[in-house]
Amino acid sequence: MPRRLQVRRVTTSARGAGWLQSRESSKIGRVVARSYNVNEKLRGQASTDRSTEVVRYKGTAVLMRKLKMDGVADDTVSEDVLLLLREKKVVMTVQLMSNEIDPAAAAAAGEALLSSEVSIEGLVNIFEPSTAENQLSSFDLEFAVPRTFGAPGAILVRSNSPIELLLLSFTLELPDKSCKALHYITNSWVYSTQNSEPRIFFRNKAYLPKDTPEALKELREKELQELRGDGTGERKESDRIYDYATYNDLGKPDEDLKLARPPLGGSAEFPFPRRMRTGRPPSKTSPETECRTPGVQSFYVPSDERFDHLKSSDNKANAARANGHAVEAASKIMAAKDESDNKSSSSFQSIEQVKQLLYASSSSSSSPPPKHKHDIGAPGSTNVSGEKNNQLLFPLPQILQADDKAWQTNEEFAREYLAGFNPIQIELVKEFPIKSSLSPAEYGDPTSAISEKHIAGHLEGLSIEQAVSGKKLFVVDYHDVFLPWVGRINAQAANRKQYASRALFFLSSDCTLKVLAIELTLPPSPAGGGKISRVFTPAASSSAAAHSSSSSSSSKKPDYLFELAKAHATNNDMTLQQSINHVARCHAVTEVAIIASNRQLSKLHPIYQLMAPHFRYTLQVNSGARFDLLSAGGAIEQIYTPGEYVFAMASAHYRDYWTFASNALPNDLIKRGMAEPDSNAKHGIKLVVKDYPYAVDGLEVWDAMKTWNTDYINIFYNDDSEVQKDTELQTWYKEYRAVGHGDKKQDVAAPGEGSWPELNSKTNLAFVLTTMQWIATGMHAPINYGLYDYAGFMPYRPAITRRLIPDHGTQEWEEFQGDPEKFFLSVISDTDTTTTAMSVFEQVSAHAPQRGAQAAFKRYCDKLKDIDQLIQARNADKNLKNRCCGVAQLPFEFLRPHSTPGVTAMGIPNSITA
Repeated sequence: MPRRLQVRRVTTSARGAGWLQSRESSKIGRVVARSYNVNEKLRGQASTDRSTEVVRYKGTAVLMRKLKMDGVADDTVSEDVLLLLREKKVVMTVQLMSNEIDPAAAAAAGEALLSSEVSIEGLVNIFEPSTAENQLSSFDLEFAVPRTFGAPGAILVRSNSPIELLLLSFTLELPDKSCKALHYITNSWVYSTQNSEPRIFFRNKAYLPKDTPEALKELREKELQELRGDGTGERKESDRIYDYATYNDLGKPDEDLKLARPPLGGSAEFPFPRRMRTGRPPSKTSPETECRTPGVQSFYVPSDERFDHLKSSDNKANAARANGHAVEAASKIMAAKDESDNKSSSSFQSIEQVKQLLYASSSSSSSPPPKHKHDIGAPGSTNVSGEKNNQLLFPLPQILQADDKAWQTNEEFAREYLAGFNPIQIELVKEFPIKSSLSPAEYGDPTSAISEKHIAGHLEGLSIEQAVSGKKLFVVDYHDVFLPWVGRINAQAANRKQYASRALFFLSSDCTLKVLAIELTLPPSPAGGGKISRVFTPAASSSAAAHSSSSSSSSKKPDYLFELAKAHATNNDMTLQQSINHVARCHAVTEVAIIASNRQLSKLHPIYQLMAPHFRYTLQVNSGARFDLLSAGGAIEQIYTPGEYVFAMASAHYRDYWTFASNALPNDLIKRGMAEPDSNAKHGIKLVVKDYPYAVDGLEVWDAMKTWNTDYINIFYNDDSEVQKDTELQTWYKEYRAVGHGDKKQDVAAPGEGSWPELNSKTNLAFVLTTMQWIATGMHAPINYGLYDYAGFMPYRPAITRRLIPDHGTQEWEEFQGDPEKFFLSVISDTDTTTTAMSVFEQVSAHAPQRGAQAAFKRYCDKLKDIDQLIQARNADKNLKNRCCGVAQLPFEFLRPHSTPGVTAMGIPNSITA
């Protein structure tokens, strides 16, 4: 019988050594750590003790030193720090924790069985200048433990290095060769633990709280307590604390009182999801706003949420490329102005000039579309004007590649609400005329100005009643979202002018949409008076046939009056797509899920392990956006018409329209009238528009996700009662709902689809998880990754509108009549905001390279491959006109499961930014 052993920490002066001691304090084993560099293995001396009471576990730790933020290896470690590191006898140690309780201590404290600490010898070498380029270093360790030690459930890591180290991986091999190597959940930055508890890294094995090995239960809760913090103090770079705060850091009142912005979240007027707490003190001029620390170029995110060096390098390269394009384009614009007669003009002088000054190449309507985006602007090639391509300019957006006039057709304008980069707004018209939900006392007659006279005769022989009952009328309705803000938007600057829009469409017999009318509305002045609405209808010359190179009508000029109406309608769409659908509904909502998951779900929890890949890098992206892009006076305020009101509008939309359950794709489609429940249909719902690419492809992906989640849940939960009794899970969902979405928590009491689903069954758990995943992946993909290819041509998707449409008989009307194209260009974004916007769009649209339960997961992967092939087949189907057969010949590829790196308008990443 082996002797019972009490294993405890022992201080030793032997460098790299640890001692395993029995209760009698007799020495029974000694281990020596061995280290090797990726390029040169440094072998050490192994112990010769072969006591039958001791076995040896072999570990491998892979570490990386910190890199500079620009992605270059930090080989400038000061001589003082390097000397200090050299003098240290131990820089980092690893200790194994068994799943077993120490039998000698069981009766007393139930202590876990621990190995001795083993130091990682030679670790200091990775700080030497001579090895600075070797980013990863691997070290071998040996541990002597009792035979009864079993598979360690965790490792404890201590560090006294003044420089943080990334513990990329830790694996352990047991003497039993039939047992596979054990892997631990690492990939984490380790800071000095001299004044704190050791870092805990659990084995990569999932346990529900009730199934946690006894020895790990206390450790499991202890780590969660550390991650939650106590809600006080300013966060430091080395912290790993996750906590909540309101969006009270978008304003910059200490720089300029004009840059003050109301906090979003925590009030009835400006509700919003919560963000990551940083704990910075209030600003001097506005106590409700967090200050910005002078000289600090970022906000806090927990260390493990930051980009790794490869992701950071990719982002830096994307930003440098996009900014370089903007600089070169601005240079060409300036040169063109110097040569023109109107040097003071801030507008482009013609549509053709936009193409020639901005893009590396352009296309002609007679040219076949290139097979790949990388074919556009190849070195040495020439553009349509015969000029040699300038590779320093912006790449040609896909909207121009097949036919550079397709953007002006009404067919393409309509198609994109089904298959463009914001395909989640179109809804079925259920009554006509359409009516507003805004207060008539404040905003006037709620009835839409679009009447029978505007659309009769354009419904393929149907009456309006037949078109409504036959589900043939659809609307993209921004009237109620924008009208309360239009007065303030239009008063803020002379070059910011906006309407509240409605665009009405008819579903033709070939399953394509036909635009019937656009309504543009200004608010009553004064409040309670009559609002000002104008209705614009298309002329026949705006059809695809009129723009076709083979058509006899090809010489007809565009209907610029209707182009102005479309510009204002798409400007509404651009604002809502970015500030509401992208920032608020995707990024901000996902941040809440990340914070709640890290605070309440242990890394041992199977649901944490399921969701973690969908959260990757999102906090870093969001933090960087708050610091710069979304801040007062930042790029978003500069390039979108609402300016300083852009995120206050997002807050109002969250208050009035957002519910958790309605973000599930099937619920979203049903809510908008684009589908109806049908138990006999493939996905349980029947689409109203059969050729609706976002919905058709999206439902395939949604069902694959839900099936995978259901299979995964069934592995760990035997029945619904286990879901209800899972304390971590229930606390997680409660906090996500009541704290992260604290301004919407009352929705839980409301019946129907708008309520929060109760987390009381495996079915509801699968629904909640699939919805969270969908928001970060399938919903986010078209909204984000299609931005450049659809909106990278500003005349088509203007982010700013600077002038209203003139009334007949006015001086502006005469100006418009004199040169409609030039007037159109004076309405949309100017040259400066165009290049800024294009640079932003190019950066955010770029995919990062992809790097790096098995039976269920294999089924999921196989299903995704099938979906990818199905989407490609649909895009090749000539009968599906809303896909690749439209005027612009743009295939719908946003929901393909895979993408190549770069700006591709294709593919769903695992997370918002991975």
